[in-house]
Amino acid sequence: MGNLQEQYDDAMYDFSCGEYDSAIAKFRAILAEEPDNFDAQLSLGMAYYRKEDYATAIAEGHKAERLRPKEQLVHTNLSLFYMKSGDKKTAEHHGLQARIASWRENMGAPGAAPAAEGDPELQLAKPKVEAFKTPEKFPDMPWKKKPVADGRAAKPDPEKKEDGKGGAV
Repeated sequence: MGNLQEQYDDAMYDFSCGEYDSAIAKFRAILAEEPDNFDAQLSLGMAYYRKEDYATAIAEGHKAERLRPKEQLVHTNLSLFYMKSGDKKTAEHHGLQARIASWRENMGAPGAAPAAEGDPELQLAKPKVEAFKTPEKFPDMPWKKKPVADGRAAKPDPEKKEDGKGGAV
C-alpha cells in the first residue's frame, strides 16, 4: 500500500463490512508507522468495541484521549465503552466531558458570526436584512375596548370619527 490515508481508507472499509479483525490489524499497522494518528487510534478503539472487547476498547480510547484530551468524540466513545462494560459512573463522567467539549467549540458571543473557517464557498448564505418603516400611529382596535359594568361596550369617543362598522376612519 502507498500512503497512510489509503491504508486508513482500506481499514475503514473492512470496519464498515464488519471485518473487525482485519480492520484492527490495519489500524495497528498505521499506528506502528505513525503513533500519533488520531483517527486510526479512535477507530481502533471502536473496532474493539464492536468486537465486544470493552476492556481493550477503553484502553485504546484512553490512548486517543492522550492525543486529544478535549476532543468531543473521544469522550463520547469512552462514555459508550464504559456504559457497555457496566461502569455507569465513569460513563457519566465522560458523557459530561463530551458535553463540555461541545460547548468549547461554540465559545463565540451569542449572536456573533462564527469566524470564517475553511472554504468560503462552503459558508451558509446570509439572509438579506430588509429595512421597513414602523407606522407612526397604529389603528384603533375596537375589540380591545373595555366593557362597561352593565355588559355593554364603552361609548365611542365623540372626537373620533367612525365608519359605521365600529372602526375609526
